[in-house]
Amino acid sequence: MAYVSIDGKKYEKELLELAKAHTTGRGEGKISKDEAADLLKSANDGQGVTDTELDTLKYIRETFDFTDAAASFFDDEMAKL
Repeated sequence: MAYVSIDGKKYEKELLELAKAHTTGRGEGKISKDEAADLLKSANDGQGVTDTELDTLKYIRETFDFTDAAASFFDDEMAKL
C-alpha cells in the first residue's frame, strides 16, 4: 500500500490518484455518482475501510468537486462507515 503525506497527514495514494483521474480529462471535472461509488468500492477493498482510507475519503470530499447527486450519495455512504 502506497501512501502520500499532505500537510503532515497520511493518505492512501491510490484513492487520491483515482479521484484525480475522475476529475481530469473528459467530463465536467466533478466526481459523478458512479465515480463516487468507485472510490468507496476501492476503499472497501480489504478487511473493510481502514482509518487511513477513511481519512483519504474525507479529504477527497473536502478537496474535489462532486456533482449534487454524487455528493448526496457519498455523504450517505460515508455516514455508514
